[in-house]
Amino acid sequence: MTAAPTRPDDRSGAQDPAPLGPPADTVSPDGEGRIGAAIGRQRSGATSADAPGILRRQAARESSARTYARSLPIVPVRARGMTVEGADGRRYLDCLSGAGTLALGHNHPVVLAAIRGVLDTGAPLHVLDLATPVKDRFVEELFATLPPELARDGRVQFCGPAGTDAVEAALKLVRTATGRRGVVAFTGAYHGMTEGALAVSGDTAIRDATGAGTGDTVRLPFPQDYRCPFGVGGAEGARIAGHYAGTLLADPGGGVPTPAGMIVEPVQGEGGVLPAPDGWLRELRRLTAERGIPLIADEVQTGLGRTGAMWGVDHAGVVPDVMVVSKAIGGSLPLAVVVYRAELDRWWPGAHAGTFRGNQLAMAAGTATIAFVREHRLHEHAARVGARLAGALRGLMPGRPAIGEVRGRGLMLGVEIVEPDAAPDTIGARPAAPGLALAVRREALARGLIVELGGRHDSVVRLLPPLTMTEVQADAVLERLAEAIEAARAGYRGPGAGPGGAGSGTGTARSARAGSGTAGFTSAASGATGAGAGGSTAGSPGVGFQGARVGGVGSSVVECEAGGFGAVAEAVGSAGGESDGVEPAGVGSGAAGSSAAEGVRGEAPGVGFVVVGSESV
Repeated sequence: MTAAPTRPDDRSGAQDPAPLGPPADTVSPDGEGRIGAAIGRQRSGATSADAPGILRRQAARESSARTYARSLPIVPVRARGMTVEGADGRRYLDCLSGAGTLALGHNHPVVLAAIRGVLDTGAPLHVLDLATPVKDRFVEELFATLPPELARDGRVQFCGPAGTDAVEAALKLVRTATGRRGVVAFTGAYHGMTEGALAVSGDTAIRDATGAGTGDTVRLPFPQDYRCPFGVGGAEGARIAGHYAGTLLADPGGGVPTPAGMIVEPVQGEGGVLPAPDGWLRELRRLTAERGIPLIADEVQTGLGRTGAMWGVDHAGVVPDVMVVSKAIGGSLPLAVVVYRAELDRWWPGAHAGTFRGNQLAMAAGTATIAFVREHRLHEHAARVGARLAGALRGLMPGRPAIGEVRGRGLMLGVEIVEPDAAPDTIGARPAAPGLALAVRREALARGLIVELGGRHDSVVRLLPPLTMTEVQADAVLERLAEAIEAARAGYRGPGAGPGGAGSGTGTARSARAGSGTAGFTSAASGATGAGAGGSTAGSPGVGFQGARVGGVGSSVVECEAGGFGAVAEAVGSAGGESDGVEPAGVGSGAAGSSAAEGVRGEAPGVGFVVVGSESV
């Protein structure tokens, strides 16, 4: 897989990674092709000059729980397909896709047409759970994609507009149907942020912080190769995991009563992009069927073609009793449902509800999206392009010890970043490197590539591009990610290698890739009080975020939260010498940058920060 040549209709350079499109006279399967001129001509009302104020105001007014805005300090104003354009005119290849929500990418024409179609009819937009033609079409289209055995006698419950609410509904469903309470879940799982969903998720930090309990949850090991919980990996690790599950459920002295259900992700997304082995999933299906335990498949992120099959369970040929579905089925709008076998339908009217469960625009957008994926067989396209990209990413591993493993299915891929100089354990795994992964994400953004991190240690670079991603775009993703890993590795000083204690630090000059200017910005930092009182605040240990916000001349404020390792926040100067915190390093058009000293205030012992500032001339 090699980088694509620069072309007028599909540029892959750093400054303009992907076009919003030439004239709108055809519709291509990827939703980009030649349809972007209209959106390219539109103005959002936001300009490059507005971006700093928008970032500053939203950072000041939004809660401390905000996440993506910290690591991606951009102001999107236009988008088409895989391309996002910021208020400053910079364009990015989006490998986040709304956390997997955008199966067809941004603003696909069939989705926009479906939404306009509902608006133009004058139909009611808010109908609770009343019957409507829009809802009827959505249900028919959704059921056409389900495993036939489930579709034949399946029932559907419309929930609140998020996947976590559908998880809550699924748990209530199986408890009502069985009269039992307990649930079997798996280590590393993520099922949502409401209390019931947190109880079956693996992240203890969030539960501990909120006081949320684990309810009647029993956790079993989720098999994986690179960090096998049994120390063997491969098919043997999956076999042991299945055997352990069966032994525990069958043991009358094991202390685990027959549960109300078992919930599993076909691929753990937030857990680090860990595909469930097919044989292991089939064993879980056998065990649960024999014992009358409903099997819940959480397809919120894996569903609708993401993994290279229509549903994640299709790879193993497993038919669950309950499927939790959200994200992509709304065509970019909020929608969540639970589909389940009719025999479990023991609810009474109103047993589960949600004010916004009748979102007509989301149902129309979802119908169009599901139909497009099915008719164009985009799940097969995702399998082909994803396998090609995964193979090319694995090809980067020789000579790059910072890449521990490349894994995933279809266009749900993960690259685990590890300590390059550490000794591997007994099965060949090096320690996770969250600080290095943070730098990779930052360097990727500087090169026009949006990625996010996941995994138990936030050390897995996650790729969730739209299913419409072309091979040319995949080549560009590969090139930019490879460069980002190299750049991050070059400036990495090892785990916990912050530049100093609280209130101190020494900057390291680093050159970044230039867009169209004569030279890349050179950025550096000084721990001493510099020209202007730059501020940096430390968050809680063990949780790292990188973000930047805005300040004027001499008063740049960079917000960075991290614990346990050195974090880097960038405030790159724009023309005129003001630190705007928006422009990614190396994508600007200025001449050689001069370093600007910034002061650092540390508020957590042992956490080092580097504040990077540069001013163009």
